[in-house]
Amino acid sequence: MNMPILTPCIGICSLDAQGLCEGCFRTGDEIAQWSLMSDSERTRLMDEVLPVREASLAR
Repeated sequence: MNMPILTPCIGICSLDAQGLCEGCFRTGDEIAQWSLMSDSERTRLMDEVLPVREASLAR
């Protein structure tokens, strides 16, 4: 049995000037669509998209 992919939310829920959540780096649309995404879409976001966003903002 596959476990659902948990949300990347860490409870810091505030969108910055670029429209990214300051806690999890998702866009408002990604947050709203999370429950409708497939596991592969969630995995791609968690493993590929969000780390790149976080790294680019850390500079």
